[in-house]
Amino acid sequence: MGIHAALIACVIPFIVPFYWLLSTSFKPDDQLFATPTVWIPTNLIGDHYTSALDDIPFGQYLGNTTYITIFSVVATVASCSVVAYSLSRIEWPGRNLLFLITLATLMLPYPVTIVPTFIIFKWMHWVGTFNPLTWPNLTGNPFFIFLLRQFFMTIPLELSESARIDGAGEFHIFWRIVLPLARPALVATALFTFLGTWNDFLGPLIYLTDQSTDTLALGLASFVGGHGGEWGALMAAAVMMTLPVIVLFFIAQRAFIEGITLTGIKE
Repeated sequence: MGIHAALIACVIPFIVPFYWLLSTSFKPDDQLFATPTVWIPTNLIGDHYTSALDDIPFGQYLGNTTYITIFSVVATVASCSVVAYSLSRIEWPGRNLLFLITLATLMLPYPVTIVPTFIIFKWMHWVGTFNPLTWPNLTGNPFFIFLLRQFFMTIPLELSESARIDGAGEFHIFWRIVLPLARPALVATALFTFLGTWNDFLGPLIYLTDQSTDTLALGLASFVGGHGGEWGALMAAAVMMTLPVIVLFFIAQRAFIEGITLTGIKE
């Protein structure tokens, strides 16, 4: 009982801001800054959501963000799982050295690579399109390669050896044996990628040059600039942007936690 009470006390500071965000999105204007503070709106209204949807092309921003996010998730999971499999389940010369080099790239701060990366994408005529935010995910991500490699190494090698004796090739072993057992790690990778891409502001700000290609993060920022005093509508737009992330996490939380703890052996 004491542990549950302590956990609840730790959770409250994280829940209160979101509750305030949600309640403010339904408050009438006269209750937004009322004294004393109105924690529970006496009259729920949906006008702020209507205002947010009317003032910005929310559907277009949602479509752009969804496309970039889904592409990034699929590309990251596919590329990182293949690389992690080769670094953990297949013996080849220089494997450990290449893995160390891959980990070393994690020490490069993102701001250091912004300028040269932008120059490359500009030379490729990708600036102003979704390409800089999507296709690079096919090259893998060092952190997720590390995460998946460590998980793959917990899966007994006897399973792969038995499959080889039965005549299975590496792709068959990877697709039919390793990936099903690595589902928690794959879900964790997908969720991390989803969160990072869905909430990404700097990437779209740098590479997207037309309002028609803006994402939800850019749209919300422009909404703040143009409607900074409309706090109810601003909170409503923030709720609509945050809700998909919360729903997805609750759906996949069990597999997500298993993937983070790196327990790859099934009973």
